[in-house]
Amino acid sequence: MAQVLIGYYTRTQHTEHMAKSVAEGAAQVDGVQTDVRAVGGIEARELVDYDAIILGSPTYYGTMAAEVKQLLDESVAFHGQLAGKVGGAFASSANVGGGNETTVVDILRALLIHGMIIQGDPGGDHYGPVAVGAPDERARRECVKFGKLLASLAVSLHGGREDT
Repeated sequence: MAQVLIGYYTRTQHTEHMAKSVAEGAAQVDGVQTDVRAVGGIEARELVDYDAIILGSPTYYGTMAAEVKQLLDESVAFHGQLAGKVGGAFASSANVGGGNETTVVDILRALLIHGMIIQGDPGGDHYGPVAVGAPDERARRECVKFGKLLASLAVSLHGGREDT
């Protein structure tokens, strides 16, 4: 069973709603167990237990929330242990041009440094789902599709592992 962590930070519940939609898509894939949690409740050492790690953040000054950055900073203690796992990111912002893509790319950059596998989407939100304000139906569909895409990749890469 592939273990998928969907971590998020939110103040307005917009990013939390996106996380739940990502989980909805991941749950459509056989052989996947999802865990949706606020980043404040995730310890960096737990990241090594997952086959896929998907992080969501609101956009603050064109980048991720400090709470998401803190988790990533603490994950440095496990450098090399996340290599080969699936990674992904999503973001929300207050307005169009509010920094959604820069936020997603900043999270992806950290995951790439860990050696994680990132999959883009040629037919949608290329780097990861984004929403302006509360996720509308388009953003919700992108989140569901993204969750399914990354969960499928995690199953392909890690689905046959023994649970410990």
